Amino acid sequence: MDVGELLNYQPDRGAKRLRDDDDDDGDDPRSKKVDRDLARRLERDDGEDPSSDRKRILEKLMDDDEDADDQEGEPVDESSVKKMILTFEKRSYKNQELRIKFPDTPGRFMETELDLNDIIQEMHVIATMPDLYHLLVELNAVHSLLGLLSHENTDIAIAVVDLLQELTDIDTLHESEEGAEVLIDSLLEGQVVALLVQNMERLDEQVKEEADGVYNTLAIIENMAEFRPGLCTEAAQQGLMQWLLKRIKAKIPFDANKLYCSEILAILLQNNDSTRELLGELDGIDVLLQQLSVFKRHNPATAEEQEMMENLFDALCSCLMLAANRDRFLRGEGLQLMNLMLREKKMSRTSALKVLDHGMIGPEGSDDCHKFVDILGLRTIFPLFMKTPKKMRKAGTVDKEHEEHVCSIIASCLQNLKAQQRTRLLSKFTENDCEKVDRLMELHFKYLEAVQLADKRIEGEKHDMVKRGEILDDVMEDEFYLRRLDAGLFVLQLLCYIMVEISNSGISQLQQRVHQILNLRGGSVKVVRHIMREYAENIGDGKSEEFKESEQKRIMDLLENF
Repeated sequence: MDVGELLNYQPDRGAKRLRDDDDDDGDDPRSKKVDRDLARRLERDDGEDPSSDRKRILEKLMDDDEDADDQEGEPVDESSVKKMILTFEKRSYKNQELRIKFPDTPGRFMETELDLNDIIQEMHVIATMPDLYHLLVELNAVHSLLGLLSHENTDIAIAVVDLLQELTDIDTLHESEEGAEVLIDSLLEGQVVALLVQNMERLDEQVKEEADGVYNTLAIIENMAEFRPGLCTEAAQQGLMQWLLKRIKAKIPFDANKLYCSEILAILLQNNDSTRELLGELDGIDVLLQQLSVFKRHNPATAEEQEMMENLFDALCSCLMLAANRDRFLRGEGLQLMNLMLREKKMSRTSALKVLDHGMIGPEGSDDCHKFVDILGLRTIFPLFMKTPKKMRKAGTVDKEHEEHVCSIIASCLQNLKAQQRTRLLSKFTENDCEKVDRLMELHFKYLEAVQLADKRIEGEKHDMVKRGEILDDVMEDEFYLRRLDAGLFVLQLLCYIMVEISNSGISQLQQRVHQILNLRGGSVKVVRHIMREYAENIGDGKSEEFKESEQKRIMDLLENF
């Protein structure tokens, strides 16, 4: 191998997290990296004889292994970390100085770039000692590392990304909460997300090393968001949301980075109205609908593509928790797309059902409910109410999840629909000798039995706790309530709500059928009223007090006539 080949040699970096296209036996991610761009520029430089520079670089490359062996024997302690940081600062300053002095003569600063890259690789050892992270902050190394994210040589910027990804590894952060807090505070103070986004903007993902750099950048953001969820709003506003939407809609083949982008997007939108509003303002609802429309008639080709599809659906559901986004969803013909997905019977059907549930629930879903009836959505939803499709079971969807979404959609329609659309909905329950009422009552007794069984077990456990002298605290009460929900309490409440609504519809045929089946199966009006009162007590969570009180009064009035 001659000197030119050595200068052009670029070992694999490898991502810290495994990507789908990575080989298990890839090169060590800490391998010494050589600047590809500078090597090419050296080859083209006709103005000076680069032989002396080449000789120095060749000698340095040959000495790398020997230096690495010497460093492995050194213990990692506060003194060695301080020494390492000092060396890093010196090399960074020297490289910057020579780049400014000789901007058009790569040979003059290339050796300093190699030195800088080497020390960045050596600093990976600090990730094994999170209790020493405070030294990175106190000695201003974090500020210097962030500055290198905009280095003219993308190899240096990617090396810094590699280091930051390892320093912020979530398991490492939890090893020393104090050290982690100091590091994250310093990174955020230095506008780390904005700098990371600017760096990703210039990377070419057609180059494997740079694609890995994007992947590891997303890993840094995920690590920080998991350690401190509150930073999602700030991160989204520093250009991350805009970059994610741009990357997701880019017309390039599906890859690990697109999957990771969908995952980060879903994380940013969880329980965060600020990021949901920002996505809506950036026309993100249209982007999500466009990306999901691909799965209307085609199933995902791989498990990874299916995971991306689910992430995008989750992101859409989160967005629909904000009223303003429901208008955007309606204008973007999101209802029509979800309705078509239900009819096409592809993998996307289960998630489309969940999206409709989120879009139509509550008073904010009134317009969506009316539009759903107008686009003949009742013809789609009631067959799903009558029977859980086998394909959904094969896709891993449990009956309870499917039945909860379907019942919630019907309950939302009963709550929100007015005039002609409400009449069309109620007439569905009278078709074919009230077969849908029969199905409603069948589901009611199914879930009533499951919840009563859970209640019996819980009462037994409470009795045992009292006998042992244990105190039943709020934590235990919450745990018991979650177990009741797992048994199907919320589905049971929805079924009772539908039952009470159709009984108060003024259609005597429906009321008679409900009470007839209750009597035949040994049911009780008193039990239904008790379930509905519990439902009313928990209604309006996250809504205004005015809505909560008016809805509770409406439900109580319905119960009076049941």
